[in-house]
Amino acid sequence: MILSSRPLQPQEWVGLPWLLCILATLAFATPIRVMGLQAPEPVFGFAPAFAWAFIRPSILPPFALLLLGLAMDLMWGAPLGLWPLCLLSLHALVLAIRATLSGHGFLVLWGWYGSGCALALGVGFVLTALMAGAAPNLWGVGGQWLASVALYPFAYRLIDRFEDADVRFR
Repeated sequence: MILSSRPLQPQEWVGLPWLLCILATLAFATPIRVMGLQAPEPVFGFAPAFAWAFIRPSILPPFALLLLGLAMDLMWGAPLGLWPLCLLSLHALVLAIRATLSGHGFLVLWGWYGSGCALALGVGFVLTALMAGAAPNLWGVGGQWLASVALYPFAYRLIDRFEDADVRFR
């Protein structure tokens, strides 16, 4: 049986993950506390930011990340532009090293994903410290990084599903 490559539809590889990130961010933003503690809110947008740059260089994902980041700013009460810059910094890093990442396995890509998440949260940390005049809580940032890095299997699934869909980029 010969499998033909199916066309890469923007609503499948950009639209649906974008919508799922918005819904997951809304669900995790509910103020539920257990014994006075709230679970860290993972940055769901890191998974598609990593995967979209890895799958195929395109002009559509940066605009989707901009909109996703602005939605996150509004949901979390951050200054407008903070989360789009964080998401786009991760996307830019992966675009820059895309050729180096190709052909590596699950665990190596997970390490790069974690490094990219650290870079993106570092950008957010520095900008927040500059705007607020005080550094954010490092434990909170570390918890958010850890929760975000745990989302890597979703990024890998997105990469695995759509990486070979467009034969022009093989």
